Amino acid sequence: MHCLWRFQGLYTLLGKKLSSRILHINIRQLTFLQWDHQEVPAKFNFASDVVDRWAGMEKVGKRPPGPALWWVGSRGQEVKWNFRELSEISQQTANVLSGACGLQRGDRVTVVLPQVPEWWLVILGCMRAGLVFMPGTIQMKSTDIRYRLQVSKAKAIVAGDEVAQEVDAIAPDCPSVRTKLLVSEKSRHGWLNFKTLLKEASTTHHCVETGSQEAAAIYFTSGTSGPPKMVEHSHASLGIKAQMDASTWTGLQASDVIWTLSDTGWILNILTSFLEPWTLGACTFIHLLPKFDPQIVLKVLSSYPISNMVGGPLVYRMLLQQDLSRYKFPHLQNCFSGGEALLPETLENWKAQTGLDIWEFYGQTETGLTCRVSRTMKIKPGSLGTAIPHYDVQVIDDDGNVLPPGKEGDIGVRVKPVIPVGIFSGYVDNPKKTAANIRGDFWVLGDRGIKDPDGYFQFMGRKDDIINSSGYRIGPSEVENALMEHPAVVETAVISSPDPDRGEVVKAFVVLAPEFLSHDQDQLTKELQQHVKSVTAPYKYPRKMEFVLDLPKTITGKIARTELRAKEWKTSGQAGAQ
Repeated sequence: MHCLWRFQGLYTLLGKKLSSRILHINIRQLTFLQWDHQEVPAKFNFASDVVDRWAGMEKVGKRPPGPALWWVGSRGQEVKWNFRELSEISQQTANVLSGACGLQRGDRVTVVLPQVPEWWLVILGCMRAGLVFMPGTIQMKSTDIRYRLQVSKAKAIVAGDEVAQEVDAIAPDCPSVRTKLLVSEKSRHGWLNFKTLLKEASTTHHCVETGSQEAAAIYFTSGTSGPPKMVEHSHASLGIKAQMDASTWTGLQASDVIWTLSDTGWILNILTSFLEPWTLGACTFIHLLPKFDPQIVLKVLSSYPISNMVGGPLVYRMLLQQDLSRYKFPHLQNCFSGGEALLPETLENWKAQTGLDIWEFYGQTETGLTCRVSRTMKIKPGSLGTAIPHYDVQVIDDDGNVLPPGKEGDIGVRVKPVIPVGIFSGYVDNPKKTAANIRGDFWVLGDRGIKDPDGYFQFMGRKDDIINSSGYRIGPSEVENALMEHPAVVETAVISSPDPDRGEVVKAFVVLAPEFLSHDQDQLTKELQQHVKSVTAPYKYPRKMEFVLDLPKTITGKIARTELRAKEWKTSGQAGAQ
């Protein structure tokens, strides 16, 4: 979510010829972008402009008493911080990062933590110190972590016991990393201990006056080919965008409590458990779930004053598999869903058993919240809702022309002549890829859709090869690379395959080495699945596998994933999903 693209992307968007010398200018200095016909403020920092503002309102009684962050551990232990406490402790965190860790404004910090309070503190601390935070899931393995540290040139990594050993295994390969900060009750050789340093840190920190267009975060997002790309967001595309969305989306009040069931590595988490609730002065609720357990989720919803819940469609499908008649949700008023398409039957069954609607929203890492069904809108089963007010979202053809209602095409956000607040800065160090996603006046999201006469969008499927399984975006090349490391695999192609619970899952077509042709295929499937889990994040492993003698190829020798995917979905009777 940003306002301007870097380098060659700027050519495409502005349609101007610039000299090569100008390409080296920091484009965040350009301030022509308008926000609702007003200049975007030159300076913005979510920590000082939002969190500290609410802290000041608490002091004079202008916010209802209650926590801003309410965390519950797996053993029932609790942490509650109001905005004043959150402001103070996050200032201590900023002092740890800029003091003991020696980090300076603009340095990149990889943050790999589960849903513990320290994740929210570190993100706020990075904002205060002008550092660029890069969230990652704790499901990553050493190969994933090495790639992210190397390509981003991260100066520090903040992690817990879950991945510390993985980090140590590849640390010698990552010379840019000067500091390893451990969030743990234990100490570890070569790591600074965050909790120890936090106790010693000053509670006063002068927040860096970050520019609105200054880099705030980098998220890694999977692509159809090659390794994950670095998606850069600015302070404006995160914080100012949140302020613009606030009145048109969840409708949270300062007295509300919202619980997001999402991995801290995904942008959904910061949107709905950080930016949206704190912009509106509401409370973010977190319950540590080392492993998703629908019975625990239902008990929590029954026991705590949670008024709003956010989860992917899989969360609701798994909850619906339980006996919901045994539970009462006295405080729950609104349910939101994003990350993948919500099946109409899930919507209907949830309404029938709980009396609650599910409000769907849609977007991508590059654009943040793009469409939504707000609480004041009519719900149309199978619809993603309408575009947020300051985005012009259309369905376009192959030439970038806007298609009329009812016609299927590619979903795009208009970025010419003015790039709306919320669009990311660009793929870091990959301007060609950034420019390649622009067609005519639109940023193409990679999804196929239909827009009805009321402006509601219906999702028709991915145009590219990205696999969206239970809200996890998985690039096929990541799984293929992991499989190719096994001696049994000569060649492989990975595609999506329909699944009644997860929407779609990873399927691998594998050409075996001659010496493995006589092996038991069921046993070999399990071995290869376990191998992928050991090499990369476990959620990427192929839940389906088919051994073949060869793979279809294009005229240029590339594997024809499109052909494989078409056959897979047609065989399953769901060709229309693609």
